[in-house]
Amino acid sequence: MTMLERKHLALLDEARRRGQSGTGNMRLCFEVLALASAIDRACAARLAPHHLSEGKFVLLFLLRDLPDGLAPHELAERAGVTRATITGLLDGLERDGFLERHGDKEDRRKVSVRLTTKGQTIALDLFNEHSQWIASLFADFDQNEREVLSGLLRRAWRNVEIPEKDSATIAAGVCR
Repeated sequence: MTMLERKHLALLDEARRRGQSGTGNMRLCFEVLALASAIDRACAARLAPHHLSEGKFVLLFLLRDLPDGLAPHELAERAGVTRATITGLLDGLERDGFLERHGDKEDRRKVSVRLTTKGQTIALDLFNEHSQWIASLFADFDQNEREVLSGLLRRAWRNVEIPEKDSATIAAGVCR
């Protein structure tokens, strides 16, 4: 069932050919990457009919309970994106009728971003639907299995620390 990318299979084959140890660990890493990619693709496919990306969906969710809206820079900070990125996301959401920008009457430099009625409706409906879908990914796991998996993932996270000499290799895309 695990569908590894060709580049990962090629790396595994080369590592085996060279007699390197740890190919089982490499394969596990590639399986985790494949799962993450599959989840990303499924998420994108679920949001695409609504003309939304994950980034746009996050903005709708963040604005959902804020009738007075937020300034774009505050929204960028909460979403964890740059100001340049937020501008593009907001432009798309505004073009599709999900939000409006409102100028401050006293200070024309200030802008607040607020959801339209259409944006409010889609934010609520999609949040509920999306939350259920995300939860369903691990629905067959009991509490103990979720705790074990979470612990194992935390252990792997500790191994992700990137030594300076390896950061250029990873930046070049070898482990993607």
